Amino acid sequence: MSRGATRFAAAVAMFTVAIIVGVGNAAIAAATDCATPLNGTYTAISDGQWAKTRDSYHDEATVMATWNITSTCTTFLDCTGNVASDQGWSAGAFCRAGLWHVVHDVPGWEPCADGTAVTGRQHFIFSTVDNPNEFTGWDNTKGPSGGCGINQWQTVKMPFKLIKIE
Repeated sequence: MSRGATRFAAAVAMFTVAIIVGVGNAAIAAATDCATPLNGTYTAISDGQWAKTRDSYHDEATVMATWNITSTCTTFLDCTGNVASDQGWSAGAFCRAGLWHVVHDVPGWEPCADGTAVTGRQHFIFSTVDNPNEFTGWDNTKGPSGGCGINQWQTVKMPFKLIKIE
């Protein structure tokens, strides 16, 4: 094949890939808005079987909770609300670019060798693509740098699922 034909074939291939990627991203973009508020009762599951700390998998307890969520959306880009968990905490919730965020503090999350413990910040991030009653994402809990006298953050990241039950 000549050099010109090779360049033409490469250009056609790149154009085809660009179209395929663009169509694929259009489907994702359509699902990445905050047009629908979350309201109701949900089962929240943090899968400890796939927990990671510093890119290493290790077992943590799988945690299941019931969340009652109320929220409102002012635009397709902006939703806010509140989550009340049967674990005894409540926190604000917000949606930006199709991702829901719930952040709260966990007192005594990281036990220290001296018998004390430091607070962790738990951050749930989740979204849905196909099923408006099922969300997936991450449960990421981080302790403060310097907590327990160690100059790095203790972080545990687990897969997260939220399923509407009412």
